[in-house]
Amino acid sequence: MEPIVRNEKQLGAALRRFRKATSRTQSDLAGDTGKRQATISTLEGGAGTLETLFSVLSVLELEVIVRPRKRSKFPALGDLF
Repeated sequence: MEPIVRNEKQLGAALRRFRKATSRTQSDLAGDTGKRQATISTLEGGAGTLETLFSVLSVLELEVIVRPRKRSKFPALGDLF
């Protein structure tokens, strides 16, 4: 199942999971993107720049899909914050 990301912390956690699934360290990813390890750490922590985000997405072979948010009658706890 593909993760649904609605805030920067969730995005950072998803990137971390995908990075680990490819057996890469933050240092590996930094080398592959031309960024510093601290920059990758910052991104995984929920901060960083769009430039860094798209560099990491490219290396991890991920894409962003923007679509209208699905609303349910009973929102999940994560949707409230």
